[in-house]
Amino acid sequence: MTDSHAASRVLVRTEGALGRLTLNRPEAINALDVEMIQALTAALNAWRDDTDVQIVLLDGAGGRGMCAGGDVRALHAQIVAGQAEQTAEFFRAEYALNAMIAEYPKPVVAFADGITMGGGIGLAGHAAIRIVTERSQLAMPETRIGFTPDVGGTWLLGRAPGRLGEYFGLTGAVMNGADAVYLGFADHYVPSERLEALSEALAFRADPTGPSEIVLLFDETPEPSQLPASREWIDEAFSAPTVSEIIERLQAQGTTDAAATADLLEGLAPTGLTVTLDAVREARDLPGLRAALEGEYRRVMWFVNEHPDLVEGIRAQIVDKDRNPKWDPPTLAELTPDAGAPARAYVPQPALF
Repeated sequence: MTDSHAASRVLVRTEGALGRLTLNRPEAINALDVEMIQALTAALNAWRDDTDVQIVLLDGAGGRGMCAGGDVRALHAQIVAGQAEQTAEFFRAEYALNAMIAEYPKPVVAFADGITMGGGIGLAGHAAIRIVTERSQLAMPETRIGFTPDVGGTWLLGRAPGRLGEYFGLTGAVMNGADAVYLGFADHYVPSERLEALSEALAFRADPTGPSEIVLLFDETPEPSQLPASREWIDEAFSAPTVSEIIERLQAQGTTDAAATADLLEGLAPTGLTVTLDAVREARDLPGLRAALEGEYRRVMWFVNEHPDLVEGIRAQIVDKDRNPKWDPPTLAELTPDAGAPARAYVPQPALF
C-alpha cells in the first residue's frame, strides 16, 4: 500500500484546538489494518508535544460505525500463508496504540457511534472521554470466530458489574449505548445528531473549560439499560468455575433467556470459550491495562501459532461463510482439565512491550 493510500484511510487534521483522527474505510466499517494503526500512532506522536493541539477526537467515517474491528480476513490470509511474524507485528502495533491512547497526556475523546467492536473497542474503550449514541452497537465478539477478546477488552470486561464481563466476553453479545455506560465501556450518551456540534465546541470553545465539562452540555440520559434486571440470572450462572458449569446453571434456570444463552454457548468453540473465561478472570486481578494486554498477547499468539480454531472460525464466518466451523475439540467434554493453561502460559517472541 502506498503512503497516500494508507493516509487516505485515516484522515488527520486539526480544527482549532482539536486534533481530529477519522477512520476512513467506510466500505469495511473502518476495519483496521496495520497501516491505519501506524498512521494513528504517528499522528498521536506528532501531537504529543504540539501546544496547538489540546484535545484529540477519534471517530469513524461513513455513518455505519466507528470501527468494526481488525481486518480478520487479512489475518486469516496471513496465518494460512505462514506469515505469523507479520501477524505478531500487527498485534504489537495495535496493542501499543491501545496503551498509548490510555496513557496519552492530552484528553482523547472517542465517538463510538454505530458499530464499534473488537479493535474498535481497543481505540474507543481506553479514551479519556468515551461517547456513545442511540446508534451505538458495542461488542467483543471474538468467541464467534473461535478466538478470545483482546485490545484491552479483558481489562474492561473484568471491571464490568458482577459477572457481566464473563457474560459479554463469552457470548459476544452486543451492548447499546445505555448498556455500554452501565458496563463501564463508555462515559457519556450524546444523540448522534449533536456530535457535529459537540466536535465544534471542543475545537473552538474560547474559555478554558475542560472537555468533560463541554461534553456535559451535550450529554443526555438514555432509556435505562435492561442489564440491571438481568443481573441476578447472569451473575448466578456466570460465577460458575468452568464453561461447562455455566451452561449447566443456565439450563437449570428454566427461563427463555438462560436457555437461549446456553444454546449459544454450546455452539461456540470450546477452546475459545475456556481461554476467554480464564482471560477475563485473570484481567480482573491485574494492576493495569498493559498487564491485561500482555495476557491477551500471550493467548492471541498461542491461537495464531498453536491452535487451529482461529483460522477455522474466520473461514466459516467470513471467508467461506458456511457458518459450519469444525472446532478442535468439538465439545467441552473433550477438553483437557485446565484447557486454558497452554494459552495462559504461552511465551510469544518477540515480547509485547
